Amino acid sequence: MRTTIFVATGLVCQALAHGDHGGSQKPLVNENANWMTKHMAEEHHISDFDASSFFVLHDYDADGHWEAEEILRTYGLMDESNKGVPQSRRDEIERELLRLLDTNRDGFVTRDEFVAFINSGKTLPDMGTGPGHHGDDEYEYEIHHWEKYHDENTPLEELNHPEDIEHFKKHEMLEDAEERLEKLNKMAIVEDNIPSKFRRGN
Repeated sequence: MRTTIFVATGLVCQALAHGDHGGSQKPLVNENANWMTKHMAEEHHISDFDASSFFVLHDYDADGHWEAEEILRTYGLMDESNKGVPQSRRDEIERELLRLLDTNRDGFVTRDEFVAFINSGKTLPDMGTGPGHHGDDEYEYEIHHWEKYHDENTPLEELNHPEDIEHFKKHEMLEDAEERLEKLNKMAIVEDNIPSKFRRGN
């Protein structure tokens, strides 16, 4: 188990590492490749992986199980890009994947169940939800845009793609919200602003 964790950690580091940014670091995969291979290339920039490391990489709470929510997250169903997928379809995808993977029908998928599934010659199916965006905004921007079009030497004035503008706009909004909260926390309570029924002595 410890070896698997080290392997998965190495995969994550490989996915996030910076090197030559002369274009996307995404591995080239055959258009007929299975969904897992495409997912690892598109979302993690990894081409060399095994069933155990794939499982650990997507065991988001590191409890040794895939809960239904983790499976849906791996398929990108927690991402903004799939917000239009109706609940009925989400439920259908959850049922189908648990039917394939959860052999003892306890509502979870263990690493052993997943490894046995892959070793039997099977693979995770394409459920029509895209490559499986499941990182936070920062990670998605980094791996899908920054690594493809920029590098650490890109001057500020060249960060003008729509994706750049949207990304930094979100940062500004978060910073503005933090500043407002900080100011509110520092403000003394003005009694005149408190409704009379809540004032002391009333």
